[in-house]
Parts: sequence; C-alpha cells; structure tokens
Amino acid sequence: MKEYRLTDWLPTTKKEMELRGWNDLDVILFSGDAYVDHPSFGAAVIGRILEAEGLKVAIIPQPNWRDDLRDFKKMGRPRLFFGISAGCMDSMVNKYTANKRLRSEDAYTPDGRPDMRPEYPSIVYSQILKQLYPDVPVVLGGIEASMRRLSHYDYWQDKVQKSILCDSGADLLIYGMGEKPIIELAQKTISLLPDEGGALSIKDFREVTQTIPQIAYLAHAKDWESVADDIQLYTHEECLHDKKKQAANFRHIEEESNKYAASRITQVVESRVVVVNPPYPPMSEKDLDRSFDLPYTRLPHPKYKGKRIPAYDMIKFSINIHRGCFGGCAFCTISAHQGKFIVSRSQESILKEVKAVSQLPDFKGYLSDLGGPSANMYRMKGIDESICQKCKRPSCIHPKVCPNLNYNHRPLLDIYRAVDALPGIKKSFIGSGVRYDLLLHQSKDAATNQSTAEYTRELIINHVSGRLKVAPEHTSDRVLAVMRKPPFDQFETFKRVFDRINREENLRQQLIPYFISSHPGCQEEDMAELAVLTKRLDFHLEQVQDFTPTPMTVATEAWYTGFHPYTLEPIFSAKTPREKLAQRQFFFWYKPEERKNIINDLRRINRQDLIDKLYGKKK
Repeated sequence: MKEYRLTDWLPTTKKEMELRGWNDLDVILFSGDAYVDHPSFGAAVIGRILEAEGLKVAIIPQPNWRDDLRDFKKMGRPRLFFGISAGCMDSMVNKYTANKRLRSEDAYTPDGRPDMRPEYPSIVYSQILKQLYPDVPVVLGGIEASMRRLSHYDYWQDKVQKSILCDSGADLLIYGMGEKPIIELAQKTISLLPDEGGALSIKDFREVTQTIPQIAYLAHAKDWESVADDIQLYTHEECLHDKKKQAANFRHIEEESNKYAASRITQVVESRVVVVNPPYPPMSEKDLDRSFDLPYTRLPHPKYKGKRIPAYDMIKFSINIHRGCFGGCAFCTISAHQGKFIVSRSQESILKEVKAVSQLPDFKGYLSDLGGPSANMYRMKGIDESICQKCKRPSCIHPKVCPNLNYNHRPLLDIYRAVDALPGIKKSFIGSGVRYDLLLHQSKDAATNQSTAEYTRELIINHVSGRLKVAPEHTSDRVLAVMRKPPFDQFETFKRVFDRINREENLRQQLIPYFISSHPGCQEEDMAELAVLTKRLDFHLEQVQDFTPTPMTVATEAWYTGFHPYTLEPIFSAKTPREKLAQRQFFFWYKPEERKNIINDLRRINRQDLIDKLYGKKK
C-alpha cells in the first residue's frame, strides 16, 4: 500500500497551504460534500484538473454557514475566483424524501450526519461569499446548479423558480461535466490579471468569459441582442402564469442538451436575460483518461479519520468506465448533466485505476462495480457519426433502438476479461443497472448479435454478486411509453433468459427489479395490474420508490404542468398524499396489513377481477 502525506490531498486549511509553501491561492472551491479525493466526487475532479493546469487550489468542504462565517474567511481571497458546488446530489433530494420528510442520513457527510449542509448550498454559499468578497467572481457548478440553470419547477417549494443565477448572485454557472469549461475559464481569467498585481475586474471577468461554451450567465435585458440561431424561451413571468408555456420550454431545453451542435438558449427574467451557451462537443477518450488519471489518493481527507462516509463506502472498490447515457429515461437527469453521447475510457486507463484500487488497505480482491450510468453502454455510438451530429432525439433506444446505433458488446467483454486477468482481482461485479433492451435487440449484424448473447451469459455467470439489478420501472406499456422505457414483455423475456442460464450453471441468483409509483401517466389501476403481474412472476418487491419530481426532467415538467412537454397533451399525475399512497400500497399486496385497503380501493374502482387475481375468488 502506498503511504500518503497530508500534502497529497488538496489543502483544506491555512496550515495545509503552508505545508506546501503557498502564501496565496488561485482558486478556492466550496463543496456541500465531504472532501473525498476520488474521481467520483466532483469537487475533487475540478480541483485536480485546475491543479494540473498549474494553479494553486484549495477545497473547503461543508463550511459552517451558521456561525461567524470563519470557514468562508479562513483561506482569504483567491487570485482568480471562488467555485461552488452543492455536492454530488441535488441538496433537496439529499435532505428530503419523496414525501418531504427529512432524511436521517446524508451519505456524503462523515458518519452520515444530516445537518452539515444547508438547503440550496449553491445559493447560501454564493450569497455569503458575495457579501464578504463582492469584488471576487463566484462560479457555480455541480448537479444542483446545472439542473437549475433556467426556470424550473421546485417540488420542495411547490413553485416555478427562476434560474439559480438570479437568487445566488453568482457571476457564472458551469453546467454539465465541468472539466473543459473550467480549464478555459481559468485560462481566460489568468489573462485578465493586471501585470503589476492586484485584483481582476468583475466587469472584465464577465465580458471575457461569456463566450465559453457550456456556461450560463445573466445579462441586462435592455442591453441584450439575440442572434438568429438563438432559441428564445417563454419568459419566466409567462411560465408563472401559463403552465403549458413552462412545459413547451422544456422540450427545447432537453433537445439542446442532447444535440451534438446545439443552439444558445435565452430566457428573460424580469429585467435580465439568462443566457445558456451551447455545450462543448463530447469529450475525447484522451480528455476523459486525463481526468481519471489525475493523482487522486482515492481516499477521504485525513481529517475524517475514524469516520464513515457512506457514499465513499459504496464506491471505493468500483470503477467508472464511461460517461453519458443514451437511454433518455423521462425521470432521470443523467443525460441532462452528462449528455447522451457515450464517452469511454481507454482500457489502459481503466486497468491503471483497477491496479490502484487493488492497493487499498482493505481491498479483498472484489470489485463492487465495473460500470457507468448504465452498465452496458461502453464504447457504443453511431455507426455513421454524421447522422448523430444532426440528431435531436433524447433517446437512442426509445421508442425503438436506433438503426444507426452500434451496440456491439465485444469491447465491454474485453474490458471484463482484461480486468479479471489482473493479479489480485478475484471477481469484478456489475453493480450498475443493465439495459436488457440492448441485450434482447436483434441486429442485422451477426457479430453484434453474437456479442450480446456472449455478454449476457458472461454477465450472469461471472459478474453477478447473487443479485442482478434491472429497472423495468413499471408493467403498464402505456406508462412505460411515458417513462421512455421498453415494454414489460422485454423484462419477462430477459427474466426467462436469466433463469435458464442460472439453471444451466447450477446458480441460485436473483433478479432484482426496480419499480416507480405515481409517475406521470400512472393511474391506480396501472399499479393494481403491476401487483398482479409481479405476483405471477413471484416477486415480493423491495426496490421501489415514489416518483420524486427533480429539476430538469420530462417527468417533472409533466407532473407539475399537467401537460407532456413534447405533445402538450394533458397528462394525469398522482399528487396528493392519498393518491400517492393509493398507488404505492400495491407494491406490498402480499403484506396482511395492506390487504383490506387494497380490496376496498379495487372495489371503489370496480375491479373485482383484480381482487380475484391477487387474493383468489371467494368460495
């Protein structure tokens, strides 16, 4: 095992700065999460990227916002800018359940303490820094800011909120995966520094950085001039008064987030204009390798010695092999943040990280995951990429698998086998969700079909740790179409394949399906039929959840507005506690305490046939 010194982490205190011989800093990052020096934690990635550019960077994790603000003052002012991330999750999803109850644990905090970050840290931290250092630029990043860059519905406040730039007072917002924009931002900011020393001008900072792709900023409406290619959304005020306009806006936002060459988006908010520049093209393999190959310790900062960080425990023996997801699920923010185009790491980079993991002190030879946003999308892309560059479909596999998609699983098989051949690796498990629709689809190319059959068998025999996670999400094809998920009969087909291979290999493994209740388009009867189907398949469901509206998803906009953003047709959503409970109870039809309510509700909607299927006919 490699021995680390305190200076192997980015500094978090003045003392740690001094150990490095630094008197000042170029960039100071504030994070709502604990500091884990690992490529799965965004603040560490941005800090290491800036360090690799030759900058002096510090991270202040989970600053105390309730005292005399000493955490915001202790490192002084940076030469370039402050960076802020609320953390790896939206802070409100992190703090509250779907029923708006406080969670008892924060997975990104030492010992899971639930009180170490405020609601909306992006806003709270920004306002404090602007109060203390009004002349230093503040840059927002991370999932919370990224998903709130334009008018968005906030479930926890039950209203449409304006861009987070308006409430935070920040000067700039980086959305999506931030390596490319943060490098260009740093380079342009350095060019503004006066030769004779002293502070840079906020005015100059705003002017020079506004051409950077993948950023959002505020402009004064009276001075703003759109160009022909701009997409001008309905104003924030129009959205407040007309839900259909809010829904219509979202289609543009999602399409531009998923295009190879997108347009600039603008939205008027009172006297200002939110400007969202188009994203960078997808990263190259070389760029992604560089990000993952930075000198992470892969460990929590020593200040947390003896404390458990639940999120770290989950991923410390896992390897992320690609970014992006082309599934386009209606309730998911992955493609909105990472994009739908898959960017894969080289085999060399992946094996290098596996070797580093194998040197961790408590590693026993088992990798918990060798995956990504979806387990089996590694190296998948368009056969003719020029077609992809013109495409604006949010999903490459819904409603059907795109004929231009190369979904050959051979490169992924090669990765699995190369990893398993390394000394010290006993087993690599797949913990990420598997897209079984890709495994079942038949191509015109025989080699692709052979690769999917071989991959399916390899996965089930060698990479399941007793339970394989898949996400059918529902049984109703009508609801699944709204979710942008494949028909349920595909799950049943995959289950038959899974069971057959287990029998042939004398294995006793389980298929663990994930389901969602109260999703837009889902009625009480749909949930009752889900209960009947899952009973027939002999599932007593465990992995279930109520739909939680989160910013910047199709499902959230449909749930709030009552209109589907792509058709603007009305759509039903269960919203009241009673409506949501009436749906959720069907997950647990097998529990005696649920039986009476379920029978009463099915009688109310005149579905005696479903009562008979669940509980048998009365004799």
